[in-house]
Amino acid sequence: MDIGADEFEQSLPLLQELVLGADFVGLDIEFTGLRSNLSGPQQISLFDLPSEWYLKTRQSVQQFTICQIGLSVFSSIEGESNKYVAHSCNFFLFPTTFGVLDSEFSFQASSVQFLNQYGFDYNKFLKNGIPYMNEEQEKKIKHNILTGNWKVRSSLDKDQIKVVIDEVTRWLDLAEEGDWMTLPGIAGFQAFEVQLVLRKALPDIWTVLRDGGVIVKKVSTQHRWYLETTSCDRESCWKEKILLSARGFSVFFQMLVKARKPLVGHNMMMDLLHLHEKFFRPLPETYDEFKLNIHNLFPVLIDTKNVTKDIWKELNFPRVSNLSEVYEVLNSDLNPTKNSGPVIIHASRCEKYVETKYPHEAAYDAFLCGSVLLKVAHLLLWKVHEELAPYVNQVNLIRAGVPKINFAGPDSPSIRPPILILTVRKWPGVSEQQVYREFQNLCKFDVRRLTRSQFLLMTNKFKDTRSILKEYRCHPTLRISLYRYWRHSPDINCLLQVCSVITTWAFIAFLLGGAGL
Repeated sequence: MDIGADEFEQSLPLLQELVLGADFVGLDIEFTGLRSNLSGPQQISLFDLPSEWYLKTRQSVQQFTICQIGLSVFSSIEGESNKYVAHSCNFFLFPTTFGVLDSEFSFQASSVQFLNQYGFDYNKFLKNGIPYMNEEQEKKIKHNILTGNWKVRSSLDKDQIKVVIDEVTRWLDLAEEGDWMTLPGIAGFQAFEVQLVLRKALPDIWTVLRDGGVIVKKVSTQHRWYLETTSCDRESCWKEKILLSARGFSVFFQMLVKARKPLVGHNMMMDLLHLHEKFFRPLPETYDEFKLNIHNLFPVLIDTKNVTKDIWKELNFPRVSNLSEVYEVLNSDLNPTKNSGPVIIHASRCEKYVETKYPHEAAYDAFLCGSVLLKVAHLLLWKVHEELAPYVNQVNLIRAGVPKINFAGPDSPSIRPPILILTVRKWPGVSEQQVYREFQNLCKFDVRRLTRSQFLLMTNKFKDTRSILKEYRCHPTLRISLYRYWRHSPDINCLLQVCSVITTWAFIAFLLGGAGL
């Protein structure tokens, strides 16, 4: 089911009912871009501590925006064991543009091409996207609306508003008191914006919102005063409605937070960063505060990427590279619990996914997340009588010094392969890029310069570490060994040299002092 701005407010009561009755909620988000093309030290790497990774990624999250959110609400069917119904919804979003709010965001060409390849409808995103804002933006717009200190901008910009005023003014010149006209095609909080402008600019009109658009009626000054003081449609009554419409999807986000349901995703770290930035508050400067905020918002997180990594190794399933492939394996005869696993049916109005695959459509991927969770949980119970508890709040981390983040406590220590040190001979001026290209055909390493002739090498695969040590064991100009901090660190070497100099001078002074005696 696709939901845009036109249908959103009417859908809220049903959405709230579904979430409150859910066992858990599957989530997937599509973005206008994933990561800024930063170079050098600003690129994420396997050398990064989680806090370093967070600060680098934070910049990209602030630069790009959400174009589609998919939610799949899973509920067990009462009276039927191990059977679930999934309500899957696509929400097209577009940042709120009202008064002082006028967001800036970027598109990344590769992301646009990728989504276009899978049939993403950019018209729905740009023309019918549901507005949203975070708490900080909401405070600003609420203050401006309630105090009347706001100005026209964006969604219906100044030129369009001028056209509307000119049209109404021309009509007023010929209209009699009691006549009315319709401004069609204006809905949502944009309709409130138009009414605010018209009522402020023209003292002899009154406006009413109807299904067909905004109705403008010519009235006397006395009747206008009467309507302003007695009508339930006066400004003081619907300024709160303006705020509700302008908040858009953020209203539903708060419903989701209050429901306290488990949130399930696949490689969901970027999703969590955007949820915080776009609907809660701007991302904090510290990694620890971000972790705490997310845990308070969503106390139970399950990342199916993290869960499936372990069980894939145990059961020797074929290698997979994305969520769709994970789902296909679990649905195949390779899964020993295929015929005894959970039964999942699609709710009415959500049946487009029954026969047809829609990879990288957010609601479809959200449905896959929830389905994978149920199938893997059943497989764990069958295989080792194990539950999902060890995986709760453990979110996969791509390209960092640790493989996952623990949102419920301290992060686990790194289990990456050991760091290697490369010492280069007879290759003056060698760069990190040249070192990377030297090894890329054999295996891929992240490279960081240590000294003029030494580089650190890091990979996330133990077999690559063993392979490179074996392959370059007797190389004439490139010497590779395991990195030892106390032996190879320039800081430690510098400290030892200083200590050596001090010790030498102390010894000389001792000898000279002894000779003087």
